[in-house]
Amino acid sequence: MTKERLSGILLHPSALPGKYGIGALGQEALRFVDFLHQAGQNLWQVLPMGHTGYGDSPYQCFSIFAGNPILIDIETLIDEGLVHHDDLPTGFDWLDHKVDYGNVINFKREVLYEAYQVFMYSEPSNSGFQTFVAKNDFWLHDYALFIAIKESLGGKPWWEWPLKLKVKDEQAIETFDAENADEINFHKFVQYQFYRQWDKVKSYANSKDIKIVGDIPLYVAHDSADVWSKPQLFQFDEERNPTKVAGVPPDYFSSTGQLWGNPLYDWDYMKAHGFVWWLQRIKSTTELYDLVRIDHFRGFEAYWAVPYGDENAINGKWVEAPGQELFETVKAQLGDLPIIAEDLGIITPPVEKLRDDFGFPGMKILQFAFHSDEGDGYLPHNYIRNCVVYTGTHDNDTLRGWFDALEQDVQQRVLDYVDGDVNNVIQKMIRLAWSSVAQMAIIPLQDLLDLGSEARMNIPGTPGGNWQWRFTPDKLSHEKIQWLHQITKIYNR
Repeated sequence: MTKERLSGILLHPSALPGKYGIGALGQEALRFVDFLHQAGQNLWQVLPMGHTGYGDSPYQCFSIFAGNPILIDIETLIDEGLVHHDDLPTGFDWLDHKVDYGNVINFKREVLYEAYQVFMYSEPSNSGFQTFVAKNDFWLHDYALFIAIKESLGGKPWWEWPLKLKVKDEQAIETFDAENADEINFHKFVQYQFYRQWDKVKSYANSKDIKIVGDIPLYVAHDSADVWSKPQLFQFDEERNPTKVAGVPPDYFSSTGQLWGNPLYDWDYMKAHGFVWWLQRIKSTTELYDLVRIDHFRGFEAYWAVPYGDENAINGKWVEAPGQELFETVKAQLGDLPIIAEDLGIITPPVEKLRDDFGFPGMKILQFAFHSDEGDGYLPHNYIRNCVVYTGTHDNDTLRGWFDALEQDVQQRVLDYVDGDVNNVIQKMIRLAWSSVAQMAIIPLQDLLDLGSEARMNIPGTPGGNWQWRFTPDKLSHEKIQWLHQITKIYNR
């Protein structure tokens, strides 16, 4: 992937400071790039930036290709003359430290529609917009159509739509398309604005020698344009109900396993059609980012298939997946790709072989390292170079929250390993990651700021209250920037 030793910060754009209740792809994103540059960093990792649905999870989106409208920066639209301050909707109270998704979604929907009307009146044949629409036609129209139908039906999932719309009857779709052409075009405009703004952020980061690390969830949401528009790619019956769904088996942490509920791929169909859908997906993602983390990588070797309708994951079974053939096809068509394999959990030798055959670095999490013995693979003295070390991920507690909750004997083990005390253990852990042989070292911003559990991004398995944390500009002190820059230089990252 690269011969350099790299380091950086994990922060989703929603957590950036700024107006209107959520971080966005405007000046605050560029300022964050400046901070990374000043601190000597060369990686910025984000979570999936798709159009989120129920629960606001970036891992459950309405499309694998569409960007999230609520990340679009309002100030940029104002600067471009598409929106005026005096016309912004009123009556919204914004919080600086957390995202109120309901308010943000409603507010930005109004503002973006106003911007669309101004745009179409003043630039009806804008060449940039037309080029974007033509280039992305392989997903954009289906997505815009899907969202327009969903909104017209009060947000119902596609399997509850009238039958002819549910099964994408040609005549019914043509009629809806004609009657709702402006609404469909609006959703294309929103994607145009998202992609324009993100391209500016990414280009600015690259100009500062900072690479963006993106994220591909293995599975797609059941209620998504991807599934509705291409049901042949998934394990469905004749009535377009899933026959099997995704999850993970019972383990030490859960006696009933985890039932995720995502539709499973019809790998035989995908293989017979040259994995075209995956090629489009990976190509599109590598155009958005410089490196890509693939979530739940082990599902490319074998996946846990749970009968549809089960209340838990106990009755699932392992089914082999054609990961080797898929990545051989990807390599032949797209070349060597900068992919990070999320290989956490119980990983078997065949999964390790799949990862290593293609040279993908795996992940090491320091929070996992201190509950076993000295041979634990998450302890830095056992690392190989081709890996990425994290203090924790978006699914973990913050480093401070994690340490404070440890039993006393485990706390002492941590302190002995890093040669620290309770006051400096967080800095010592970050330094441990930076000093390791791992090719890349990445920490959530919360850990650099030494924040507690109140700053946690996600608690897996909980239905709400996640993905809301934001930081305020005063948290990035000059002292923290200088300290991070210093250890980055010391360890040649």
